[in-house]
Amino acid sequence: MMEYKLTDIASVIRSKNSGPYELTFDVIFKDFEMYERVKAANIFNPAMFAPLYGIPESDIISLVYFDPAKAVKITIIRPIPSGALGETDVYGAQQHAPLMGVKFEL
Repeated sequence: MMEYKLTDIASVIRSKNSGPYELTFDVIFKDFEMYERVKAANIFNPAMFAPLYGIPESDIISLVYFDPAKAVKITIIRPIPSGALGETDVYGAQQHAPLMGVKFEL
């Protein structure tokens, strides 16, 4: 087995609004071979993702491997609605940082 850093094998790691009450995260891999390995190992799953964001697994609306784009798309309930008092990232574009530190073995 070898350890991989997500930042080394993904060409895109991003977050964005998916409406005022949801956030979506996209991880797009550099090549289909690595994408298929990550998918087969089920690296991205609710038990892995929820602790990264300190949310219960039930707040994950969807976690989808999207083959045509060699991508994983995760949508969660937004902890604070976009534009609400106390919310600090109205576009949800700065929420991907915890994904930048993800490491795993394949």
